[in-house]
Amino acid sequence: MLDRVLGSNPIEGEIARPVRLIAAMRYSMLGGGKRLRPFLAIETARLFGHEDEGALRVGAAIECLHGYSLVHDDLPAMDDDDLRRGRPTLHRAFDEATAILAGDALQTLAFDLLADPRTDADPLVRAELVLGLARASGLGGMAGGQMFDLQAETESLDETAIRRLQAMKTGALIRFSCEAGAILGRASTEDRARIRRFGEIIGLAFQLADDILDETATPEALGKATGKDSSRGKGTLVGLYGVARVRAMLDAQVVEAEALLAPFGERAATLIESARFVADREM
Repeated sequence: MLDRVLGSNPIEGEIARPVRLIAAMRYSMLGGGKRLRPFLAIETARLFGHEDEGALRVGAAIECLHGYSLVHDDLPAMDDDDLRRGRPTLHRAFDEATAILAGDALQTLAFDLLADPRTDADPLVRAELVLGLARASGLGGMAGGQMFDLQAETESLDETAIRRLQAMKTGALIRFSCEAGAILGRASTEDRARIRRFGEIIGLAFQLADDILDETATPEALGKATGKDSSRGKGTLVGLYGVARVRAMLDAQVVEAEALLAPFGERAATLIESARFVADREM
């Protein structure tokens, strides 16, 4: 789906697709990655009996939004990284201006995909998906969390502030990925609340695992620089409490995730495995 939506031919309403910009977008989106967020959206939609191209389009939209955030996060003005997924970051492989434009275009493409009638015939569902992604990725979500993250280089954060930062920068988009599948699947209010909480847990678990890997993994295994948070003095729960205690927190998150999905029985087996994957991953 990503390969298709990042084709070279303009679609209805577009004038042209610059060759260099498309090449940069494809470099960032088709060069590896876990695809965890679209996986969660697609599997959650499947949990509620929704399996069609619309779920793939929602997954692609979320991955485009995530991809944009990585491209901009790697820029010299932000985290200034040279390596992403084991190869040069986009601004190193192309140039800084192209990377900025590629991120901009990936962000708008995400909302293009969600608003398209091919994603869902119901305009109210499409509007809810657009609103949810905007809230998860904007001022009060991922972008706001990134601002808190930059400020953390010069400010001392307690556990409450660290959890807020992580819930916004990383957790909000993961939470929405789960809820998006429930929106597509027309889940009940109760089930949607359950899935939303599951997404919050997965988001926190993902960040806790990231913090542990940043302290314990090698750049070769992780495919990017490690130890940057501690070197910059950024507040993390690992920095506050150490790896062993955070590992125990992570295990507790998995237990809660399993309990939340228990009412769905075997239908939720894959999602439960995803929680274990997030906690135990090595990259």
